[in-house]
Amino acid sequence: MAPLDQLDAYLAGNSYLGSTICATLEDYKQCKEIPVKDVNEKKMPNLHRWHSHISALIAKYPQYDFKGEAIPKGTAPSLGGNDGKQGAQDASPKKGGEAKPKKEAAPKKDAAPKKEAKKEEKKAVEPPKEPTPEELEKMKKDKLKKVLKEGGKRGVEIEGAADMGGLQFFCTAVDLPEGDLDLTVESMKAMNAKSDPTEEERKGGSGHIGKMIFSCGVDQLAVVAYVPEDKVAALSCEEWLKTVLSTFGGSVVSSSSTLCSGAIKTNSDKGIFPLKIREPMILEANNFLRKKGLFPEDNDDDDDECVFGDDDFPSM
Repeated sequence: MAPLDQLDAYLAGNSYLGSTICATLEDYKQCKEIPVKDVNEKKMPNLHRWHSHISALIAKYPQYDFKGEAIPKGTAPSLGGNDGKQGAQDASPKKGGEAKPKKEAAPKKDAAPKKEAKKEEKKAVEPPKEPTPEELEKMKKDKLKKVLKEGGKRGVEIEGAADMGGLQFFCTAVDLPEGDLDLTVESMKAMNAKSDPTEEERKGGSGHIGKMIFSCGVDQLAVVAYVPEDKVAALSCEEWLKTVLSTFGGSVVSSSSTLCSGAIKTNSDKGIFPLKIREPMILEANNFLRKKGLFPEDNDDDDDECVFGDDDFPSM
Protein backbone atom coordinates (compact mmCIF):
# COMPACT_ATOMS: atom_id res chain seq x y z
CA MET A 1 0.00 0.00 0.00
CA ALA A 2 1.32 3.44 -0.94
CA PRO A 3 1.99 6.05 1.80
CA LEU A 4 -1.24 7.84 2.72
CA ASP A 5 0.24 11.31 2.23
CA GLN A 6 1.19 10.40 -1.36
CA LEU A 7 -2.31 9.11 -2.03
CA ASP A 8 -3.76 12.33 -0.62
CA ALA A 9 -1.53 14.41 -2.87
CA TYR A 10 -2.44 12.35 -5.93
CA LEU A 11 -6.17 12.63 -5.19
CA ALA A 12 -5.94 16.42 -5.00
CA GLY A 13 -6.04 16.41 -8.79
CA ASN A 14 -7.73 13.09 -9.47
CA SER A 15 -11.13 11.66 -8.54
CA TYR A 16 -10.04 8.02 -8.57
CA LEU A 17 -6.87 5.91 -8.30
CA GLY A 18 -7.48 3.27 -10.95
CA SER A 19 -8.98 5.42 -13.71
CA THR A 20 -9.55 9.04 -14.69
CA ILE A 21 -13.27 8.56 -15.35
CA CYS A 22 -14.76 6.08 -12.88
CA ALA A 23 -14.23 3.94 -9.81
CA THR A 24 -12.45 0.63 -10.45
CA LEU A 25 -11.53 -2.56 -8.64
CA GLU A 26 -8.14 -0.94 -8.01
CA ASP A 27 -9.92 1.78 -6.01
CA TYR A 28 -11.93 -0.90 -4.18
CA LYS A 29 -8.76 -2.84 -3.32
CA GLN A 30 -6.81 0.13 -1.97
CA CYS A 31 -9.81 1.47 -0.07
CA LYS A 32 -10.24 -1.86 1.74
CA GLU A 33 -6.54 -1.82 2.72
CA ILE A 34 -6.84 1.56 4.43
CA PRO A 35 -8.56 1.51 7.86
CA VAL A 36 -11.04 4.35 8.37
CA LYS A 37 -9.29 5.37 11.59
CA ASP A 38 -6.10 6.11 9.62
CA VAL A 39 -7.78 8.67 7.37
CA ASN A 40 -7.58 12.05 9.07
CA GLU A 41 -10.06 14.40 7.38
CA LYS A 42 -8.19 17.58 8.38
CA LYS A 43 -4.71 16.36 7.46
CA MET A 44 -5.74 14.38 4.36
CA PRO A 45 -9.00 15.87 3.01
CA ASN A 46 -8.56 14.44 -0.50
CA LEU A 47 -7.98 10.92 0.75
CA HIS A 48 -10.91 11.25 3.16
CA ARG A 49 -13.24 12.36 0.35
CA TRP A 50 -12.15 9.47 -1.87
CA HIS A 51 -12.28 6.89 0.93
CA SER A 52 -15.85 7.87 1.88
CA HIS A 53 -17.02 7.80 -1.72
CA ILE A 54 -15.42 4.45 -2.60
CA SER A 55 -16.64 2.84 0.64
CA ALA A 56 -20.21 3.80 -0.31
CA LEU A 57 -19.77 2.36 -3.82
CA ILE A 58 -18.36 -0.89 -2.45
CA ALA A 59 -21.42 -1.30 -0.24
CA LYS A 60 -23.94 -0.47 -2.98
CA TYR A 61 -22.25 -1.77 -6.14
CA PRO A 62 -19.77 -4.52 -5.15
CA GLN A 63 -19.52 -6.08 -8.63
CA TYR A 64 -21.70 -4.12 -11.07
CA ASP A 65 -22.43 -0.41 -11.49
CA PHE A 66 -25.95 1.06 -11.65
CA LYS A 67 -26.11 0.30 -15.39
CA GLY A 68 -25.50 -3.40 -14.73
CA GLU A 69 -21.97 -3.29 -16.16
CA ALA A 70 -19.06 -4.98 -14.38
CA ILE A 71 -16.77 -2.67 -12.35
CA PRO A 72 -13.60 -2.24 -14.47
CA LYS A 73 -10.27 -3.61 -13.22
CA GLY A 74 -8.34 -0.30 -13.28
CA THR A 75 -4.60 0.32 -13.09
CA ALA A 76 -2.54 1.31 -10.05
CA PRO A 77 -1.61 5.02 -10.34
CA SER A 78 1.92 6.32 -10.71
CA LEU A 79 2.28 8.47 -7.62
CA GLY A 80 5.67 9.88 -8.59
CA GLY A 81 8.96 9.55 -6.75
CA ASN A 82 8.67 5.74 -6.65
CA ASP A 83 7.57 5.97 -3.01
CA GLY A 84 10.57 8.15 -2.19
CA LYS A 85 13.29 6.13 -3.97
CA GLN A 86 13.63 8.47 -6.92
CA GLY A 87 14.18 11.42 -4.63
CA ALA A 88 17.01 9.57 -2.92
CA GLN A 89 18.68 8.84 -6.27
CA ASP A 90 18.46 12.44 -7.36
CA ALA A 91 20.07 13.57 -4.14
CA SER A 92 23.22 11.47 -4.67
CA PRO A 93 26.12 13.09 -6.63
CA LYS A 94 26.58 12.20 -10.29
CA LYS A 95 29.57 10.15 -11.43
CA GLY A 96 32.54 12.23 -12.40
CA GLY A 97 31.51 15.29 -10.47
CA GLU A 98 30.42 16.71 -7.18
CA ALA A 99 26.97 17.53 -5.99
CA LYS A 100 25.72 20.92 -7.04
CA PRO A 101 26.30 23.66 -4.49
CA LYS A 102 23.36 24.83 -2.42
CA LYS A 103 23.34 28.22 -4.08
CA GLU A 104 21.82 26.63 -7.18
CA ALA A 105 18.75 25.51 -5.24
CA ALA A 106 15.41 26.93 -6.32
CA PRO A 107 15.02 30.56 -5.20
CA LYS A 108 12.65 31.34 -2.34
CA LYS A 109 10.39 33.33 -4.64
CA ASP A 110 8.92 30.01 -5.81
CA ALA A 111 7.36 29.56 -2.39
CA ALA A 112 4.57 32.04 -3.12
CA PRO A 113 3.11 30.08 -6.04
CA LYS A 114 3.17 26.94 -3.88
CA LYS A 115 1.10 28.68 -1.22
CA GLU A 116 -1.37 29.80 -3.88
CA ALA A 117 -1.54 26.26 -5.24
CA LYS A 118 -2.35 24.94 -1.76
CA LYS A 119 -5.12 27.50 -1.42
CA GLU A 120 -6.59 26.45 -4.76
CA GLU A 121 -6.25 22.79 -3.75
CA LYS A 122 -8.13 23.49 -0.53
CA LYS A 123 -10.90 25.22 -2.45
CA ALA A 124 -11.18 22.27 -4.82
CA VAL A 125 -11.89 19.77 -2.05
CA GLU A 126 -14.35 21.92 -0.13
CA PRO A 127 -17.85 20.45 -0.43
CA PRO A 128 -20.36 22.48 -2.46
CA LYS A 129 -22.69 24.70 -0.50
CA GLU A 130 -26.15 23.36 0.20
CA PRO A 131 -28.76 25.13 -1.96
CA THR A 132 -31.17 27.44 -0.18
CA PRO A 133 -34.89 26.56 0.06
CA GLU A 134 -35.55 29.13 -2.66
CA GLU A 135 -32.92 27.59 -4.93
CA LEU A 136 -34.33 24.10 -4.29
CA GLU A 137 -37.82 25.28 -5.20
CA LYS A 138 -36.54 26.86 -8.43
CA MET A 139 -34.66 23.67 -9.32
CA LYS A 140 -37.81 21.66 -8.73
CA LYS A 141 -39.90 23.93 -10.95
CA ASP A 142 -37.28 23.93 -13.71
CA LYS A 143 -37.13 20.14 -13.61
CA LEU A 144 -40.92 19.83 -13.82
CA LYS A 145 -41.02 22.25 -16.74
CA LYS A 146 -38.56 20.10 -18.70
CA VAL A 147 -40.45 16.90 -17.84
CA LEU A 148 -43.74 18.42 -19.04
CA LYS A 149 -42.11 19.61 -22.25
CA GLU A 150 -40.71 16.15 -22.98
CA GLY A 151 -44.04 14.51 -22.13
CA GLY A 152 -46.05 16.95 -24.26
CA LYS A 153 -43.85 16.45 -27.29
CA ARG A 154 -43.80 12.69 -26.79
CA GLY A 155 -47.61 12.73 -26.67
CA VAL A 156 -47.79 14.30 -30.14
CA GLU A 157 -45.36 11.68 -31.49
CA ILE A 158 -47.33 8.84 -29.91
CA GLU A 159 -50.58 10.19 -31.34
CA GLY A 160 -49.13 10.25 -34.84
CA ALA A 161 -47.41 6.85 -34.61
CA ALA A 162 -50.40 5.13 -33.01
CA ASP A 163 -52.97 6.58 -35.39
CA MET A 164 -50.83 5.71 -38.39
CA GLY A 165 -50.53 2.10 -37.20
CA GLY A 166 -54.09 1.82 -35.89
CA LEU A 167 -52.90 1.18 -32.32
CA GLN A 168 -55.06 1.51 -29.21
CA PHE A 169 -52.17 1.07 -26.77
CA PHE A 170 -48.55 2.18 -26.76
CA CYS A 171 -45.47 1.38 -24.63
CA THR A 172 -42.31 3.51 -24.56
CA ALA A 173 -39.64 5.15 -22.36
CA VAL A 174 -39.10 8.72 -21.15
CA ASP A 175 -35.80 10.13 -19.95
CA LEU A 176 -36.18 13.32 -17.94
CA PRO A 177 -38.09 12.01 -14.90
CA GLU A 178 -34.94 9.95 -14.21
CA GLY A 179 -36.78 7.31 -12.23
CA ASP A 180 -38.81 9.76 -10.13
CA LEU A 181 -42.30 8.23 -9.94
CA ASP A 182 -44.18 11.50 -9.33
CA LEU A 183 -42.46 13.15 -12.29
CA THR A 184 -43.19 10.11 -14.48
CA VAL A 185 -46.89 10.53 -13.61
CA GLU A 186 -46.63 14.21 -14.60
CA SER A 187 -45.03 13.15 -17.89
CA MET A 188 -48.00 10.86 -18.56
CA LYS A 189 -50.43 13.69 -17.82
CA ALA A 190 -48.57 15.94 -20.26
CA MET A 191 -48.90 13.27 -22.95
CA ASN A 192 -52.65 13.07 -22.32
CA ALA A 193 -53.28 16.83 -22.21
CA LYS A 194 -55.60 18.15 -24.90
CA SER A 195 -53.68 19.58 -27.80
CA ASP A 196 -54.34 23.22 -28.67
CA PRO A 197 -54.30 23.59 -32.48
CA THR A 198 -53.64 27.33 -32.15
CA GLU A 199 -50.30 26.81 -30.41
CA GLU A 200 -47.15 27.19 -32.47
CA GLU A 201 -45.81 23.94 -31.02
CA ARG A 202 -48.41 21.22 -30.40
CA LYS A 203 -48.24 19.27 -27.14
CA GLY A 204 -50.03 16.21 -25.78
CA GLY A 205 -53.00 14.94 -27.74
CA SER A 206 -52.68 11.22 -26.94
CA GLY A 207 -55.30 10.96 -24.18
CA HIS A 208 -57.35 8.55 -26.30
CA ILE A 209 -54.46 6.07 -26.45
CA GLY A 210 -53.64 3.66 -23.61
CA LYS A 211 -50.00 3.83 -22.57
CA MET A 212 -47.34 2.40 -20.31
CA ILE A 213 -44.20 4.51 -19.88
CA PHE A 214 -40.87 3.65 -18.24
CA SER A 215 -38.25 5.97 -16.72
CA CYS A 216 -34.80 4.84 -15.53
CA GLY A 217 -33.08 6.26 -12.46
CA VAL A 218 -30.11 5.14 -10.40
CA ASP A 219 -32.22 3.58 -7.64
CA GLN A 220 -35.29 2.40 -9.52
CA LEU A 221 -37.25 1.99 -12.74
CA ALA A 222 -40.48 4.01 -12.54
CA VAL A 223 -43.46 2.63 -14.46
CA VAL A 224 -46.81 4.37 -15.10
CA ALA A 225 -49.80 2.81 -16.87
CA TYR A 226 -52.78 4.67 -18.33
CA VAL A 227 -56.04 3.27 -19.75
CA PRO A 228 -58.64 5.69 -21.23
CA GLU A 229 -62.09 5.46 -19.68
CA ASP A 230 -63.64 4.06 -22.86
CA LYS A 231 -61.14 1.16 -22.77
CA VAL A 232 -61.40 0.25 -19.06
CA ALA A 233 -63.90 -2.53 -19.83
CA ALA A 234 -61.37 -4.16 -22.17
CA LEU A 235 -58.29 -3.77 -19.96
CA SER A 236 -57.68 -3.42 -16.22
CA CYS A 237 -55.01 -0.78 -15.69
CA GLU A 238 -53.91 -2.29 -12.36
CA GLU A 239 -53.77 -5.85 -13.70
CA TRP A 240 -51.65 -4.70 -16.65
CA LEU A 241 -49.18 -2.89 -14.39
CA LYS A 242 -49.05 -5.64 -11.76
CA THR A 243 -48.27 -8.27 -14.36
CA VAL A 244 -45.46 -6.24 -15.90
CA LEU A 245 -43.91 -5.27 -12.53
CA SER A 246 -44.00 -8.85 -11.27
CA THR A 247 -41.45 -9.80 -13.95
CA PHE A 248 -38.69 -8.34 -11.76
CA GLY A 249 -40.36 -8.18 -8.36
CA GLY A 250 -41.72 -4.63 -8.55
CA SER A 251 -44.75 -3.28 -6.72
CA VAL A 252 -47.71 -1.00 -7.41
CA VAL A 253 -47.55 2.32 -5.54
CA SER A 254 -50.83 3.99 -6.56
CA SER A 255 -53.87 2.69 -8.41
CA SER A 256 -57.09 3.86 -10.05
CA SER A 257 -59.24 2.61 -12.91
CA THR A 258 -57.37 4.77 -15.44
CA LEU A 259 -53.94 5.57 -13.95
CA CYS A 260 -51.58 3.33 -11.96
CA SER A 261 -47.95 3.72 -10.98
CA GLY A 262 -45.24 1.48 -9.54
CA ALA A 263 -41.52 0.85 -9.45
CA ILE A 264 -38.80 -1.79 -9.50
CA LYS A 265 -35.88 -1.12 -7.18
CA THR A 266 -32.27 -1.58 -8.27
CA ASN A 267 -30.82 -4.79 -6.84
CA SER A 268 -27.19 -5.43 -7.79
CA ASP A 269 -27.16 -8.81 -6.01
CA LYS A 270 -29.90 -10.06 -8.34
CA GLY A 271 -28.57 -8.25 -11.41
CA ILE A 272 -31.58 -5.91 -11.54
CA PHE A 273 -30.64 -2.53 -13.02
CA PRO A 274 -33.12 -0.05 -14.58
CA LEU A 275 -31.34 0.32 -17.92
CA LYS A 276 -30.85 -3.42 -18.20
CA ILE A 277 -34.47 -4.43 -17.55
CA ARG A 278 -36.30 -1.57 -19.30
CA GLU A 279 -36.53 -3.07 -22.80
CA PRO A 280 -37.56 -6.54 -21.55
CA MET A 281 -40.27 -4.78 -19.50
CA ILE A 282 -41.58 -2.93 -22.56
CA LEU A 283 -41.78 -6.23 -24.44
CA GLU A 284 -43.60 -7.81 -21.49
CA ALA A 285 -46.14 -4.96 -21.50
CA ASN A 286 -46.76 -5.48 -25.22
CA ASN A 287 -47.06 -9.26 -24.79
CA PHE A 288 -49.75 -8.77 -22.13
CA LEU A 289 -51.71 -6.63 -24.59
CA ARG A 290 -51.34 -9.28 -27.29
CA LYS A 291 -52.87 -11.90 -25.00
CA LYS A 292 -55.86 -9.60 -24.56
CA GLY A 293 -56.12 -9.07 -28.30
CA LEU A 294 -55.32 -5.36 -27.89
CA PHE A 295 -51.98 -5.27 -29.72
CA PRO A 296 -51.07 -6.40 -33.25
CA GLU A 297 -49.45 -9.82 -33.56
CA ASP A 298 -45.91 -9.96 -34.97
CA ASN A 299 -45.69 -10.81 -38.65
CA ASP A 300 -42.97 -12.06 -40.92
CA ASP A 301 -42.73 -8.78 -42.82
CA ASP A 302 -41.75 -6.57 -39.90
CA ASP A 303 -41.26 -8.22 -36.54
CA ASP A 304 -40.40 -5.00 -34.73
CA GLU A 305 -43.06 -2.80 -36.27
CA CYS A 306 -44.87 -2.06 -33.01
CA VAL A 307 -42.14 -2.28 -30.37
CA PHE A 308 -40.96 1.19 -29.38
CA GLY A 309 -38.07 2.33 -27.19
CA ASP A 310 -35.66 5.25 -26.85
CA ASP A 311 -34.25 4.78 -30.34
CA ASP A 312 -37.70 5.46 -31.82
CA PHE A 313 -38.18 8.64 -29.81
CA PRO A 314 -34.77 10.28 -29.14
CA SER A 315 -34.41 12.62 -26.17
CA MET A 316 -35.07 16.29 -26.77
